[in-house]
Amino acid sequence: MHIASLIVPIFAIIATGWVAGTSGYVAPALAGPLMQFAYYVAMPALVFLTVAKEPLGSLLEWRFLVAFGGGSLICFTAVLVAARIGARASLGTSAMLGAIVAMTNTGFVALPILRALQGPQGVLAAAVATVFVGAVMFPVLVVLLEINQQTRSRQMRTGALVRQIGTNPVILATVLGLLWSVSELTLPVPVVTYLGLLGEALTPCALFAIGLDLSINRLRGQLSRFALLAALKLVVMPLVVYGICVAIGLNRVFTLAAVICAAVPTAKSAYVLATEYDVEKATTGAAISMTTLFSIVTLLVWLYWL
Repeated sequence: MHIASLIVPIFAIIATGWVAGTSGYVAPALAGPLMQFAYYVAMPALVFLTVAKEPLGSLLEWRFLVAFGGGSLICFTAVLVAARIGARASLGTSAMLGAIVAMTNTGFVALPILRALQGPQGVLAAAVATVFVGAVMFPVLVVLLEINQQTRSRQMRTGALVRQIGTNPVILATVLGLLWSVSELTLPVPVVTYLGLLGEALTPCALFAIGLDLSINRLRGQLSRFALLAALKLVVMPLVVYGICVAIGLNRVFTLAAVICAAVPTAKSAYVLATEYDVEKATTGAAISMTTLFSIVTLLVWLYWL
């Protein structure tokens, strides 16, 4: 019951956003600005504050990154190869299906959950997982989509990608936090209070925005395909990550963090790329909606089982 009392309110905020949007109480168009605030302001503030206050030696165990990152790449590659060879899908479609399964919403969903369960240590784990998705998974997917598209604008897009990674607010906040941690300086109390207030806004803004943008209509048609992708995302990928955690002897705290980071819904950034490259837009949008809905149950199961 303790786990449910922590997790259910988180999904209740998502449900509140969905009800507000479908009833017309709040305009669904507000979801975009709310997500921008959460991602560009609230999340970097929380990540920097958490990382900067921790001694460098206690920030994170490398085996966590091996478990989460390795599991993500394994699942991405497996789905890509299966779609490419088994279903004879195009490289772009195969890569996007792999992204649906392997690119996780660590920032908006895993971070609030792990923060509630583990405090600062959970925030650190979610921050590192978010950096991995943004700095590794995102570029890999873009390169594959570029190869598939074979346009002359590849150099321009590659330059834009490098700038996007280099100016990513979560990556910058993590790097700056690490530098501050190395300096062993103490953050002034007003700065801590300021960043803390901004960071507290992350959970309600991000979760409400997810609910506001949730669309049941996207699930109409090809339900079996969407259900398969959701099962791979919410069940198989966390299981692969858990297997790696056991194989490398990761402790229980980081094992829980790695599995939860793997078990959250598909990242919104996958839909951004699907729209940009016009590849599997409907499938990606439906998969995000379905994984968000089903994760209410699957996350509770994973938490109780772990």
